[in-house]
Amino acid sequence: MWRKSMIRGYICLVGRSAGLKEYLATCAVRPCSSQTSPSDIINARQAVDIWRKRFELNGVTEPDLSSQYIIAHVLGAKTIEGVEQVKLSAFLTQEETQRIWKLCKKRLARMPVQYVIEEWDFRDVTLKMKPPVFIPRPETEELVELVLTDLQRKTGSPLCLEVGCGSGAISLSLLKHLPQVRAIALDQSVEAVELTRENALRLGLQDRLKVYHVDVIKDAETVLKLCSNVAVLVSNPPYLFSEDMPSLEPEILRFEDHAALDGGKDGLKVIRAILTLAPQILSDDGCVYLEVDPRHPQLIRDWLEVNVEWLRLAETRHDITSRPRFCILRKDKANDRTLHLG
Repeated sequence: MWRKSMIRGYICLVGRSAGLKEYLATCAVRPCSSQTSPSDIINARQAVDIWRKRFELNGVTEPDLSSQYIIAHVLGAKTIEGVEQVKLSAFLTQEETQRIWKLCKKRLARMPVQYVIEEWDFRDVTLKMKPPVFIPRPETEELVELVLTDLQRKTGSPLCLEVGCGSGAISLSLLKHLPQVRAIALDQSVEAVELTRENALRLGLQDRLKVYHVDVIKDAETVLKLCSNVAVLVSNPPYLFSEDMPSLEPEILRFEDHAALDGGKDGLKVIRAILTLAPQILSDDGCVYLEVDPRHPQLIRDWLEVNVEWLRLAETRHDITSRPRFCILRKDKANDRTLHLG
């Protein structure tokens, strides 16, 4: 799942020194090999090949793309295809070569590309990224599409609550697309709260987003005080089964916050807390949108029937790989509850 999103390009403008470039143009290029050092005179194409081979030798996942996107980033493009042909053939400056070596060594240590280049594109926003804050996956972009469809139908200034905001990807994408929406974002991680605030400021969306350091399991009363009359509650919570954690790639195990991934024995630890609070937070006919493990929809339906009133699993949507990935839950309207009681 995660590999689809591991590789993205980002813009980071890097200046060139004309004098150095002219000097290097008169020099002979040394033979290219995986043992080339930062002091060697090479062009971008050779650098891509050097690091692809080195990544392959060291078992780094997606070695070709890892090499391409890091070098494209240093050259000021999002992808290697976006780099001008003349730049690909021209000799790298000493500064560029050293920067490429520095970033690629981080990738060699299995640091995810998003952390290596410190930025990541999520839908229509570019987010700053840094460990250990959770890296959003492509499935979460699909989750945002589902929420957008609902919010576009609502009038006024609907309030959206995101539980487990990480880098702020979901909330900030919603706010960017819908200027009438306001949002509250919660996370149990101080680093995530700080990064979401930083990304909101970078995107100029800080006036419509409130971010709080809150744990929905430990601080339920605080959540209820901060959040009410919410039109949409959306979350990509930690939903992995604890037994599945050891099988994750080194990129995840070494660098990402395990608390943002491990959902407990059945993957529902945080989800149960969210669904318990939801009827008290949501406005009438409000909705909960969850990204879950494919094993979860029936587990959630069964648990709701026994433990939560006025909230029902309305539908389950599949992701692009045809796995049941998104649960949409609706709060009953007041008159529906009255009829039920009668």
